[in-house]
Amino acid sequence: MVQELLIAAVAAVSAGAVYTVAAARVVKQYERGVVLRLGRLRNDVRGPGFTMVLPGVERLRKVNMQIVTMPVPAQDGITRDNVTVRVDAVIYFKVVDAASAVVEVEDYRFAVSQMAQTSLRSIIGKSDLDDLLSNREKLNQGLELMIDSPAVGWGVQIDRVEIKDVSLPETMKRSMARQAEADRERRARVINADAELQASKKLAEAASEMSAQPAALQLRLLQTVVAVAAEKNSTLVLPFPVELLRFLERAQQPAPQQQPAQPQQQPAQPVPQSVDRARDEHPGDRGPEAAGRSAEPAAPRPAEPSAPAPSAPPVSGPGRPRPATPTKSASASERPRPTGSKPLARH
Repeated sequence: MVQELLIAAVAAVSAGAVYTVAAARVVKQYERGVVLRLGRLRNDVRGPGFTMVLPGVERLRKVNMQIVTMPVPAQDGITRDNVTVRVDAVIYFKVVDAASAVVEVEDYRFAVSQMAQTSLRSIIGKSDLDDLLSNREKLNQGLELMIDSPAVGWGVQIDRVEIKDVSLPETMKRSMARQAEADRERRARVINADAELQASKKLAEAASEMSAQPAALQLRLLQTVVAVAAEKNSTLVLPFPVELLRFLERAQQPAPQQQPAQPQQQPAQPVPQSVDRARDEHPGDRGPEAAGRSAEPAAPRPAEPSAPAPSAPPVSGPGRPRPATPTKSASASERPRPTGSKPLARH
């Protein structure tokens, strides 16, 4: 009898232990337990710790409440300015309603991943390349709103979405590199020009001050000499006054040339009396033709083509008057010689 009671007690304890083992559940701190009794959702969500369920009647599903980091696969797309890019992102989300995450969607992780991929492709098509590269914060907010809208019904809250990388074609990278280089060069030139402008203004102010005080220029020159001579070098500095250079420059300038006066045309001179007298005294030395012409008056020299020669009175010898008109006409051989050749008197 006692043996039978012992056997029954051992069997009951064993059955209780088996039941306890089958019904016992442990929910971790970052988890929540959703109980389904005969397929129906129980309103109470089991918190962290030890809990019991009816074996074979109830089923406990644990839902992780931690923030999940999920990478979004890279998506190829064309931006609004017709540039082919490849963009990948990362999404951070967590479950805020364990019952909805179990009941409303089959696999909330897969659903969130697919929604993130489609939203990323939509954002790529609506944005420009400059926005993808420099205005990512705004795109991240828009992408977060696009994913969070349907995820709210799944008991999932999108915590953050970040665009991780934007891959560009090689040709586009080279073009952007040239553009960036040109922009940097432009800014460098603008800064250099601004510096030159400010320096010129300061130099103009310094020049005005030094012009008012000539001693300041001499002091500045001495400071320059001291600065050059401070180091051990072989440079020889010789101050040279600028006024002397200006004086030499004015001395080298040529004087203004005066226009020469136009020479006045002289009238044709008459034949000298000595030549006529020589012809009259020695008629035989001039040949037969010249002797026949000794009694004739000497023809006046023709004037220059530019100015007509004035008429001169006939010149007579010292002892006799010369006829006013010739006695006979001169032949072709007795015509007066040209102006260029003069007869020489023989003494």
